[in-house]
Amino acid sequence: MAIAQLEQGQYLVYDYANNRCSYTGDGEPMLVYCEEKLYDERKQSHKDFVLKATDFTDGKIYPRLIKTYVGDIYTTNSITVANTADDATVTIGTDATLIVGKYLVVDTTTGFLKLSSETSLANITGMAWKIVKVYTMSDGKQAGFKIQRVQ
Repeated sequence: MAIAQLEQGQYLVYDYANNRCSYTGDGEPMLVYCEEKLYDERKQSHKDFVLKATDFTDGKIYPRLIKTYVGDIYTTNSITVANTADDATVTIGTDATLIVGKYLVVDTTTGFLKLSSETSLANITGMAWKIVKVYTMSDGKQAGFKIQRVQ
């Protein structure tokens, strides 16, 4: 499956034998860490950190993946949906279900973290993250979530 777009904060599984990435497969999902080059001075506030296959000369995305470990903590706003517009308003932070103490798991159809339906870590299989703080991102507009890998 060719991936048309990847956003920082998504998760992919790397198939080393076939040198391919996808949302599912053998192995643990790894965090997509894309670094956007801001050569266009008109887009210095560009904040979507998205890689698009159409922006590459061969039409393929070559993502940088980072393995995460239990105990890792990071801040993200990439939960459930992508925000790819330069000036889009992120409203997921107002969702009353995304609160401290809730668990997140990787959605194997999109690669984004999503809210787990389980309320107990014992009932979750595979990788799990816990929301440990909800606040505003540094741009002063977007909801941010500090999450910790707990399984």
